[in-house]
Amino acid sequence: MEIQERKSIEAFALKIRMAALEAIHSIGSGHVGGVMSISDTMAVLYGREMRFNPADPKWADRDYLVVSKGHAGPAVYATLALKGFFPYEELKTLNRGGTRLPSHCDRNKTPGIDVTTGSLGQGTSQAAGLALGNKLKGRKNRVFLIVGDGEMDEGQCWESFLFASAKKLGNLVVLIDWNKRQLDGYLDEVLPMGDFVAKMEAFGFDTVKVDGGNVEEIAAALERTRAGGDKPYAIVLDTVKGHGVDEIENTAMNHSMPVNDERFERWTAELKAKLDALEG
Repeated sequence: MEIQERKSIEAFALKIRMAALEAIHSIGSGHVGGVMSISDTMAVLYGREMRFNPADPKWADRDYLVVSKGHAGPAVYATLALKGFFPYEELKTLNRGGTRLPSHCDRNKTPGIDVTTGSLGQGTSQAAGLALGNKLKGRKNRVFLIVGDGEMDEGQCWESFLFASAKKLGNLVVLIDWNKRQLDGYLDEVLPMGDFVAKMEAFGFDTVKVDGGNVEEIAAALERTRAGGDKPYAIVLDTVKGHGVDEIENTAMNHSMPVNDERFERWTAELKAKLDALEG
């Protein structure tokens, strides 16, 4: 990746974080931790890897994104707003009556959302189904699935992974947000999952682990998946829950947090300083 492209995508990731915080601040609280940990991945997907058309969200040749951890919706909405799928100011309607931006992703409400998610585990099956459908139709559309590490407690995830491997879905890319925390504690305290790389390989996936806060590593891993083939792909994103803002990172229970005026201003200033340093 060229230096300018890297800087552009890193800047995009910071803007996603700021926009997501603006949305969450408008309602007063929300799923901050998991939103921040996938922002770099969202920046690479929408800044480099995926095919999409904001003017035609249902474009037949688009790639699909399934965010199975649907509570990370603000990160998706921030990305879509920054890419022009809907007006940026609409982010301030998050989870309010009549909004097109509910707390969890909803394909019937939000332009650019392909799959309704939020009931953890179910997005994995839907992604596998989309990938199989595209393969049977001979289409070139790819399906990108973001799944949380705590979500992997769900048996449905592993059933869908077995299915994807059996059907040789080389058009499916699973991105595991391994931020090591879930709703009510650390992953290893709630239900230790062991080695995600070894598990996904055992389930028949072409698997790599990358630094989920490094856009170059994420981009390189995604480039590998363009080859298709007879195996689905898995990218284990070694992330930090709340990545990007020191206070959020260092708050143990950061799955959901209040975002009052003072926090919003302070956190946004930290991100803005990083953006200014990057662009200056």
